[in-house]
Amino acid sequence: MIRTIQAVVAKSGAPKDEIKGIGISGQMHGLVMLDGENNVLRKSIIWCDQRTAAEVDEMNRVVGQEKLMEITANPALMGWTTSKILWVRNNESDIYAKCKHILLPKDYLSLILTGECATEVSDASGMQLLDIANRCWSDELLHLLQIDKSLLGKVYESCEVTGTLTVEMADLLGLRADTVVVGGAGDNAAAAVGTGVACDGKAFTTIGTSGVVFVHTSSMAIDPKGRVHTCCAAIPNSWHVMGVTQGAGLSLKWFSDNFCDVEKQAAALMGVDEYYLMDKEAEQVPVGANHLLYLPYLMGKRTPHLDPNACGVFFGFSAMHTKRDMLRAVLEGVTYSLRDCVEVFREMGISVDDVMACGGDTSPLWRSMLANLYNCPVKTAISKEGPSLGVAILASVGAGLYDSVPQAAKAIVQTDKTQCPQAENVPVYESYYQLYRQIYPALQAQFDALAALA
Repeated sequence: MIRTIQAVVAKSGAPKDEIKGIGISGQMHGLVMLDGENNVLRKSIIWCDQRTAAEVDEMNRVVGQEKLMEITANPALMGWTTSKILWVRNNESDIYAKCKHILLPKDYLSLILTGECATEVSDASGMQLLDIANRCWSDELLHLLQIDKSLLGKVYESCEVTGTLTVEMADLLGLRADTVVVGGAGDNAAAAVGTGVACDGKAFTTIGTSGVVFVHTSSMAIDPKGRVHTCCAAIPNSWHVMGVTQGAGLSLKWFSDNFCDVEKQAAALMGVDEYYLMDKEAEQVPVGANHLLYLPYLMGKRTPHLDPNACGVFFGFSAMHTKRDMLRAVLEGVTYSLRDCVEVFREMGISVDDVMACGGDTSPLWRSMLANLYNCPVKTAISKEGPSLGVAILASVGAGLYDSVPQAAKAIVQTDKTQCPQAENVPVYESYYQLYRQIYPALQAQFDALAALA
């Protein structure tokens, strides 16, 4: 972080008086535990870790599923932070006894900058200790789970100032000591701001390691089945509903790492990205990948099936299929999985008709698939750094340059390209998607049986 800020300051050439604030984003749900001297006690347990099944059961037993949904708007989840806190308490009691501060990864960076233990509502929502409706820590949950509130940082809105640079850090970074640091936001909440998703009806899709469909709402909406996640948005008095598939870009990377050495070598010789060549290969295969379907469950499944035992599947595989077909099926399978999220939103009465796409893996081909399966235009922003731009916008509000986050986003975010649905492909994709939806229920018992063998 320090080297990055130093490099940005040096490259920009901006005088330190012109740098008004800093916003921070990062992966959500990670557990960072510190002692009384702010020393890290153990390696962070990150968002995708699935070790906490027993602790999820403990949360449901001690608090109750209904009460958890009422307070946190979400069911107990293995990837989220509270179950990890309980896992450390249950399995590493010596470390837990030494713990004086519990932070999320980006909030640890904020501590380094300011010396303040603080968090903000979007990231804190993913800890499962926050009262989502009232945007504060839940004393009831903390009491039931016997977690000391003093371990947790003060909760701010995402655009609020949580501190200023320490003198030591200001000198190290070449900035003023009164440079403000705002709460910032979790990666997807920040990406929403950075792509202009700041009012009702707007949504974004991001394909990174995981894939997300994220919708803004000015009124809190909860899926009673817990298939999507409701959290506080990075905009005051707003919330977002988020569906997640855990093996999105990860699926493409897995395929590349295992089957695409030729493309990597050719890309190096041509001076292009290997994924560009992989897209060109996939474009030669028709919609439906020659009757091959892929389930992208390489890290279990979250939306709409909360199932850590779910596994990746190629369905319909035969001797006729080639590597190109498999590659196309991977891209389409991830997109079907993201469409699952949109279907839940529509059940909840939340419209998805203005979609932005961001993330390093959203190629033109993938955006075309998204537009056809969502059956609405999919846009991109001129800036390719959605989360970074988002927290810069939050910092601009905290520093007083704009009056509100929506005002700042409207002034700063600019649209680049628009991918519209292709009328001839929409019904074809729809037929394959409806078949895709039937595969997981047919295999659910077998996924559990396979997990039991392990």
